[in-house]
Amino acid sequence: MAASLKKFMQQIAGKKAPGPSTTFTIFHVFYALELMAQKPLGRNKLAEKLNVGDGAVRTIISRLREAGLIETSKEGCNLTKKGLEIWMQFEEIFPKRVEIPRSELTESDFNFAFLVKNSGRKVKSGIDQRDAAIIAGARKALVIVFRNGHLCIESVSDCIETKYPKAANLVLKELTPQNDDVIIIAGADSALKAKRGAFAASWSLIGI
Repeated sequence: MAASLKKFMQQIAGKKAPGPSTTFTIFHVFYALELMAQKPLGRNKLAEKLNVGDGAVRTIISRLREAGLIETSKEGCNLTKKGLEIWMQFEEIFPKRVEIPRSELTESDFNFAFLVKNSGRKVKSGIDQRDAAIIAGARKALVIVFRNGHLCIESVSDCIETKYPKAANLVLKELTPQNDDVIIIAGADSALKAKRGAFAASWSLIGI
């Protein structure tokens, strides 16, 4: 399921030849679906939330409509039945997505966390995920695997709760991981960049 979702999303966000390259990423498509799953949104509001220009938001809406994921009405853009099904796939893979306050583990002005289900075995050193987050605009990223009942960060600690009890308890409370889940926390100088970084790092684990 995850691999087919990734391919489908890449088709929506990818460059269509001939024509100019897109000025948005898979993150913008994901975030648009997340926002529309909550309530219908007009084009201007969507552009503001995604922090993209008018041309980019028109293309995003057009691509989502062509893919059968949304329909437009006077109220704005709504998810179709197919759109809701695609969104539910995201919800299964990333069931928790939350802002995290500053702590001894998360020292950036803005920090955002994604829980990635059943992906701990895919994490090697965590460098690939950190790189993906930084390319997407984050300043730093933590890659935490929940293993044997503990939060583990490769080459840092096999039990973060011992080293950083306050921060670890906050993470456990907010994200409630289970064995082999991954928690990605990206830090940045804006809330949107932190979320974008956390998504990019999490997305890098899908379909591998």
